[in-house]
Amino acid sequence: MLLGVHVSIAGSIDKAIDRAKELDCTTFQIFTRNPRGWIFSPLKQEEVDAFVKKARAYGFKLTVAHMPYLPNISSPLNETYKKSLEVLKAELSRCGQLEIKYLVTHLGSHLGKGLDIGLKRAIDACNESLFNVDNDVMLLLEITSGTRNSVGYEFEQIKSILDNIEQKDRVGVCFDTCHAFAAGYDLRNIRAVDETLNLFDKIIGLSKMKVVHLNDSRGKLGSHLDRHEHIGMGFIGEEGFRAILNHKAIRELPLILETPVDGRRDWLGNLKKVRELAGI
Repeated sequence: MLLGVHVSIAGSIDKAIDRAKELDCTTFQIFTRNPRGWIFSPLKQEEVDAFVKKARAYGFKLTVAHMPYLPNISSPLNETYKKSLEVLKAELSRCGQLEIKYLVTHLGSHLGKGLDIGLKRAIDACNESLFNVDNDVMLLLEITSGTRNSVGYEFEQIKSILDNIEQKDRVGVCFDTCHAFAAGYDLRNIRAVDETLNLFDKIIGLSKMKVVHLNDSRGKLGSHLDRHEHIGMGFIGEEGFRAILNHKAIRELPLILETPVDGRRDWLGNLKKVRELAGI
C-alpha cells in the first residue's frame, strides 16, 4: 500500500524524505517551498540532487507535491490570476526537477463572479501552464468542500475542466475524503462508498483518480466545512474509512494523510489507524 503523510521541508527539502522514512511511509506529499507567500527562490542544483538521490535511495518511487495556499487559478481578478498562473507554472517545473510525479492544486474561488467564470479561468490556467512546462508531471485537480464561491466541489465541475484540457494525459483528480464528504458525497459505510465512487466513475471515470487525501471530517455530510479530523474520529468514522481503504479503486492509489497533529493523536497514530482499518 502506498501510504504517507504531508511532511515538512523545514531545514532543507531533502529532510522531508528523512521524515517520511522515519514514519515508515511508502509515499509522501510536500510543498516545494514556503506555502504562505508569493515570493520564492529557484531550487538550487544541490537541493535537487540531494532530494532526488535520497528519494531513490529510500525507494520512494511515487511522490506528491501540493500547490501553495495563496494562488487562486479561478480568480476573476487579473492580477491575482496572473500571479497564480506563474506559481502554477513554477510548481510544475519544480516538480519536474525533483522527479515528483503529481502536483495537486486547489481550484480556488470565483469570488462571487459566477461559476462559469471560475471554471473558464481554471481551464485556461491548466492549459497554459501545461503548454508552457514540458515535462512528465501530472496536474491533479483536488475536489473542494464547497465553501462559498469555491470551484470544484461537484464531480460535474471537475469533469467540465477535464473535458476542456488539451493535454488530457497530464491531468487527473485528487480525491480528498473530507472535502468530498463536506461537499455532500456520503462515505460513511460500504454502500455509501460504493455509490459515491460509482457516481465518480460515471461522471469523471475512476481512471482519472490518481491520489487520495485521507482525512476525516469535523463537519457533517454536506456541511461545506473544510476541517480535517483524525481518521475515524470525525463524521466519516471508522466504518467509512474501512470501506474506503478496502475499495479496489482506492486501495492501490497513493494515500496521503493531512490529519491534525495534537494531543489526541499524531502522524504515527493516524498511520497506525489506517493500517488497522485497511487490514495490513
